Order: sequence, then structure tokens, then C-alpha cells
Amino acid sequence: MTIQVGDTIPAGNFKVMTADGPTDMSTDEVFAGKKVVFFAVPGAFTPGCSLTHLPGYVVNADAIKAKGVDTIACMSVNDAFVMGAWGKAQNAEEILLLADGNGEYTSALGLELDASGFGMGHRALRFSMIVEDGTVTQLGIEESPGEITVSDAEAVLELL
Repeated sequence: MTIQVGDTIPAGNFKVMTADGPTDMSTDEVFAGKKVVFFAVPGAFTPGCSLTHLPGYVVNADAIKAKGVDTIACMSVNDAFVMGAWGKAQNAEEILLLADGNGEYTSALGLELDASGFGMGHRALRFSMIVEDGTVTQLGIEESPGEITVSDAEAVLELL
């Protein structure tokens, strides 16, 4: 079942890269009592994700936070090491990079992408959502993984 506006975000865990290595971060730590812009990309270091999607959030982070957003979080079905390296390469200090290495959280959201044809296995669909204290208030899911129209930073800014 795909998550919908009005749904409570499912409980789960991510891995995040820290100075001491990968560590767990729960959905409560990310979403509880906060307004969060949460978006997903099919893969770190892939062209659309690295050239357009994440950079748009990096450039617009201050404007997004000025609209009352506590956290901007990007999730991908990659490991914490890849997400950490990608964040450094993209100068994404203002973005919380969440690794869903096994795709379990992506599956819980019902937002999986079968990218086996590209040799990438199961990944997350490209999406964005606004989550307020654990409840989804806005959701944009791209019709194709190559599109970045309803999930980009500019679209989210219009919704805030």
C-alpha cells in the first residue's frame, strides 16, 4: 500500500554517516515534533540525482528552512558510506542523508522502484513529501524515475 496524504509515517530506522561511522537513526528522531521535507532519489551519484535533484535542495535549503522547516532529509536505497560520500561531494551539509540500505523503509512506504533492468535492483521511487509531526501533509511522486518535476526543491517551496 502506498503512503498517502494524511497517513502517519511508518516507524523504522535508517543509517546515517557520522564521524564515528554509520549509526542508526529512528523515524522518531527524524520526524517527531518536527516539520520535515523528506525526499527520495533512486540512487546517490546517479545523473539526475546528482546534477538536479539533490543540488536543488542544497541551493534552496535556506529558503526551505525559512518557511518553518526543521529538517530537510534525503533518502536513498544506498549504504551509509555511499550517502556520506555523496553528501560531501554535493556540499550537502544542510541535508540529512538517510541510508535505506536494504530498501526496508522504502518498502514500508510502498514507494519501491524495480530498477533491475538498469542493474540497480530495487530502489526508491523519486518522491518528496512534507511531514508534520509524523503525518504526511504533502506528497509528490514522479511518474518516471527520470522526471524531476513534482519532487524538486522548487515544487516543495511552492507547497510550503
